[in-house]
Amino acid sequence: MSRITEGTMPFQDGETWYRITEPDAPTPGTLPLVVLHGGPGMAHDYLRNLAVLADETGRTVVHHDQFGCGRSSHRPDAPAEYWTPQLFVDEYAALVAHLGLGDHHVLGQSWGGMLGSEIAVTQPAHLRSLAICNSPASMQLWVDGAAELRAQLPADVQDALTKHEQAGTVDDPEYLAATQVFYERHVCRVVPMPADFVDSEAQMEQEPTVYHTMNGPNEFHVIGTMRDWTVIDRLDRVAVPTLVVAGEHDEATPATWQPFVEHIADVRQHVFPGASHCSHLEQPEEFRRVIAAFLAEHDDQPTG
Repeated sequence: MSRITEGTMPFQDGETWYRITEPDAPTPGTLPLVVLHGGPGMAHDYLRNLAVLADETGRTVVHHDQFGCGRSSHRPDAPAEYWTPQLFVDEYAALVAHLGLGDHHVLGQSWGGMLGSEIAVTQPAHLRSLAICNSPASMQLWVDGAAELRAQLPADVQDALTKHEQAGTVDDPEYLAATQVFYERHVCRVVPMPADFVDSEAQMEQEPTVYHTMNGPNEFHVIGTMRDWTVIDRLDRVAVPTLVVAGEHDEATPATWQPFVEHIADVRQHVFPGASHCSHLEQPEEFRRVIAAFLAEHDDQPTG
């Protein structure tokens, strides 16, 4: 069985919470994996099952709740301009240094993959590989993809979404029910939603500052500060091997992640048939198999 350690590190004027899962029998030469959660603002819980990689591959797995999320310090009164990708790039760098990780891999899911690309373009010295999972390379591509998927919803669902968005009543039960139809098609096709996803969503809804400020009220009505975000023009700076994965029915449609494949020098892609945005919850064993194989290719080789 693996060994779990939880702790906090000072960050900004508060602290960042982290969770380290270490294998009882580490495999020689394997490097730690840092897992970046999505949202922005969803906390790490829905990615908890990736900690199983510790036992399956003999590597250490590090999760954390990003600043403003989950068990880390919250800043509901911070101005909108406080919440930037750079804040979370700095937090990642501080965490790697605080834990003394040295060479390591990064896996980011959804917003976490966007953050992973922001980290990789800075070419940090100890980053050995990057897995971008279910992520867009720009928010405009994300919005365009969401519009295409939304147009495929039943007419009454589309009408309910449009009516409440125009009226500003996005907390109306009819709107939330219509949103759920989209989520069950394109966010997580496991019904009912897995408990880990429900836990992350509940934490976000309890204190939604980061998500509502940077994104908006939901996955396809993006009106937050990230609305104009793009990394496409910087992707040629990514210097590590990169794996891009998505689900067949993902709200991250192929057009949203294609720029990663086109502009990163050492890149490969994998699509999970039948899965959507939370591929790791829908097909956990297959997801971990694909990730583990990629990581193993880019670990240190044992000496002697």
